[in-house]
Amino acid sequence: MSATSSSTRDLHAVVSPHARVRRATRASWIGLGVAVALILVAPIAPYVVDRGTQGSLVTLFSLIVMATMWNLLAGYGGMLSIGQQAYIGIGAYALVYFADTLGLDPFMAVPLAVVVAGVLAYPISFLAFRLSGGYFAIGTWVIAIVIMLIVQQVPAFGGGIGQTFSAFSELTPGRRIAYVYWLSLAGVVLAVLVTYLIMRSRLGLGFTAIRDDAVAAGSLGVRVTRSKRFVFVVAAMGCGLAGAMITANTLRVQPDSIFSVNYSVFMIFIVVIGGLGSIEGPILGAVVFFALQQWLADLGSWYLLILGVIAILITLLLPRGLWGLISGDGRIRLFPVGYLLQPRPAGGTGAGAASPAAPSGT
Repeated sequence: MSATSSSTRDLHAVVSPHARVRRATRASWIGLGVAVALILVAPIAPYVVDRGTQGSLVTLFSLIVMATMWNLLAGYGGMLSIGQQAYIGIGAYALVYFADTLGLDPFMAVPLAVVVAGVLAYPISFLAFRLSGGYFAIGTWVIAIVIMLIVQQVPAFGGGIGQTFSAFSELTPGRRIAYVYWLSLAGVVLAVLVTYLIMRSRLGLGFTAIRDDAVAAGSLGVRVTRSKRFVFVVAAMGCGLAGAMITANTLRVQPDSIFSVNYSVFMIFIVVIGGLGSIEGPILGAVVFFALQQWLADLGSWYLLILGVIAILITLLLPRGLWGLISGDGRIRLFPVGYLLQPRPAGGTGAGAASPAAPSGT
């Protein structure tokens, strides 16, 4: 029996006979249907939209991946990082190195770049985990700067001027952007799916406990450091994937831009406005942020000012983000990773149920 089903059975054993434990709701099944429909329809986009729109969609997909990974790290794991751009840059440079320098197929080089980001994140975690709270956040930013400086000193990486990604030079522009679009679509589906599966497992419950109180979680048997290291590495691999997607889309990698702290700012903004600690929040936040970019990009410095005002207002008025408002503080869940306690109908334990009680768990 799976760990997930075992957890549900354990909860059934301790709740009142007048209530029942549920995960999926009607909204969850509707959300699943919509998600499957979108995944089935999305691959035809290269045949119906122009190359510019496809490139914009790749940008949106990369934002969703980055925000999902930052939310996994901070919203579920309780680790506030402002240095995730380190792994975006690692993924980008690893892709260019494997594809251009070593001559590997660029689509085979993408998973290798993701692995490199994860492999490097593992020893980095031993250094980062010596810090906590605000020191951890600043420490991750410093680590990203150090990695950028190292890359700038390596001639094989183009030094400080960067490199052009030329592995797609044999493809026509239309075919190249179509391939990159399909690659990015697969990447965003994989990132959301992995996050969902992790958070539905016992390990995901442990993350939530660690986020709320690491000491109490450890006293209950949660392996705090091992769990945090796992989510740290997974988030790094996801950001490495986003870096590869960005490079395949822009065909250019440069240290100052690919290691820019702006990426972490984007992640934080997206998760804050979308909803911290939910899978739906980063997706919604990425869509809203992408739309704001398109609408406000021509306003110059006013663009950043408006984004800042929006972030402040949502933080003050909607602490659970836009998804918290839409979902009724968690009553509607398209990706059910926690539990709901629902009262059984009066007079029996039939299948029908009244309105759901407040969510339990994540």
